[in-house]
Amino acid sequence: MSDINRVDLKQLRVFKILLKERNVTRAASQMGMTQQAVSAQLSKLRDIFQDRLFIRSGQGVIPTPLAEQLEPRVNAVFESLDRLMAPDDFNPTTVETTYVISATDYAVAVVLPRLMMKLRKLAPGLKLIVRDFESDRLYALLASGDVDLALTFPAFVPESCQTQWLFSEHHVCVTRKDSPLLARRLTIGDVAGLPQLIVSPTRANLIGSADEWFASNGYKRNVVMSVPSFSAAPVCVASTDCIAFLPSRILPNPLVKEIELDQSPPCFDVIAAWHSRSSQDPLHSWILTLLQQEFPNI
Repeated sequence: MSDINRVDLKQLRVFKILLKERNVTRAASQMGMTQQAVSAQLSKLRDIFQDRLFIRSGQGVIPTPLAEQLEPRVNAVFESLDRLMAPDDFNPTTVETTYVISATDYAVAVVLPRLMMKLRKLAPGLKLIVRDFESDRLYALLASGDVDLALTFPAFVPESCQTQWLFSEHHVCVTRKDSPLLARRLTIGDVAGLPQLIVSPTRANLIGSADEWFASNGYKRNVVMSVPSFSAAPVCVASTDCIAFLPSRILPNPLVKEIELDQSPPCFDVIAAWHSRSSQDPLHSWILTLLQQEFPNI
């Protein structure tokens, strides 16, 4: 009985079902095997344990004393396998690990405060690192595990990443609070020629997200200034003759005021993104659920 390496799970399943059914035909039917296949597995078990294990009777088979002794041990094997295959229920209060989020400064201002409040309350042992958003390295950072989750806009996320939509956002055109532009309603043609500031969080250039909107209406916008963050934009607008298109959820801001337009740029999405390697992580799934609860179809 010491040659355990010769025992496999199929044989133990046959043993377990035979103990329950006490009938080779019924055991074969339940396991989707032929009677001959069940008998073959039983023959191997008899050789391993040097015991008949089951003896034929008028109604089927009956276990030998050794088989009855083995029954609780075999049941324990399958119970242990069940525990192995079924992970423990996730409990955020017992989590003690570090989770890394890459976020644009927009997400830091709009999304993270609500998420952080929940995390501190529900998972006090979780340590959270928020790092600068790097669109050019995003996939590599997610794939390597250096970043667990990204909070950003779809244009910055590779198609190979998995995503969850959080909400739709729209731009508001703003100027300094004492600007003469506030006295009238402007058309897209009026706005196109005005000096404009854009936010370029990942690349230092003069290309903005509203460029296509202007172009689709037959205009080329007059971009004269670029800053790396949404938080810097109101200060720069307030001190110059520039206008800017800023996401509505970082407003109002006391330094700038909204310009009334006859039409506005199309809405855009804010998303969470991750690598498929994280999809089965209970902590990751729980955090995505929190985000969904905080931004329920808004």
